[in-house]
Amino acid sequence: MKIAFLIHSLEVNSCRYRVLQYIPYLKEAGVDASIHFYQRTWLEKLKFYNTLGEYDIFYIHRKLFPPIEFAYIRKKAKRIIYDFDDAIMYRSSSAKNPYSLSRRIKFAYMMRRLDFVIAGNNFLKTEVLRYNLYSEIIPTSIDLSQYSSKKGYSRKEGPVIIGWLGSSSTLKYLKGLMPTVERLYRRYPHFQLKIVCDQFLDSSTVPVIKKKWSAETEETDLKSFDIGIMPLTDDLWSRGKCGLKILQYFSVGVPAVCTPVGINRDIVQDCVNGLWAQNEKQWEEKLLTLIQEEGLRQELGTKGRKTVERLYTVDVNAPRLLGILKKVYARDASV
Repeated sequence: MKIAFLIHSLEVNSCRYRVLQYIPYLKEAGVDASIHFYQRTWLEKLKFYNTLGEYDIFYIHRKLFPPIEFAYIRKKAKRIIYDFDDAIMYRSSSAKNPYSLSRRIKFAYMMRRLDFVIAGNNFLKTEVLRYNLYSEIIPTSIDLSQYSSKKGYSRKEGPVIIGWLGSSSTLKYLKGLMPTVERLYRRYPHFQLKIVCDQFLDSSTVPVIKKKWSAETEETDLKSFDIGIMPLTDDLWSRGKCGLKILQYFSVGVPAVCTPVGINRDIVQDCVNGLWAQNEKQWEEKLLTLIQEEGLRQELGTKGRKTVERLYTVDVNAPRLLGILKKVYARDASV
């Protein structure tokens, strides 16, 4: 089985967690897998598209193509699988109007012509099912061999660290939470906020630790957190998110407080393996509880790690991906 995987880049988190970390498993299982990148010029695109007949499956990650371009791809490819982990049929949370006619046209046109669609959560699968019944959920997963659980939750000295790790595109959610964090600090000034990103926020009230993200120090940065946070707004774009931040916090045994939107509600069970915060008052109360209760931090962090082990690891979901590839391969080719 020969498969061409089309991704944006080697550095983008979505590509790393949705495609790249599965490649070693697939190759060990006998799959001839190759990685390709989006081309910019029409000459480069056509050159690549004209090779698609050499592959049993063309696996597209996340990109929406204009109908004319995808029609050409569909003509050249034998079988096409599409994988995505964002609500790409809508505009982002920062847009005044979430609805986009151009995005919806591209999405609908492609979904109707795909052999199979892998969605990152149930909200995304529901969108797919409007156009294509061949769809399954594979959640974003963690390679736990890259993460070990933090040792010791006791801080004999120094403030508690509330941590946020993510890309600059999601920093707006943290910015929306900052007034609440600042209000909490005025009430209980015994914590610091650590931001791991390529851009940062400032506060005149809360001490902010700014750490530039790198793959080499990611695990160490995660373990430096005592509490991990994932605030969101409740909108169409956010419902498509796949909870990577929470999975990363959980992977090292750090307890999480999150907005219960989209898959966050599935990963985090309130007061079981993490805490939900649905408004400013709850954010303040839940964060204060974890700041003050070291034992609860350890209990929730340990249960969070077990949640990842049970449902959200490469070991659990790589066989599911391979099963889908085999199922699609067994169908008659479209060309």
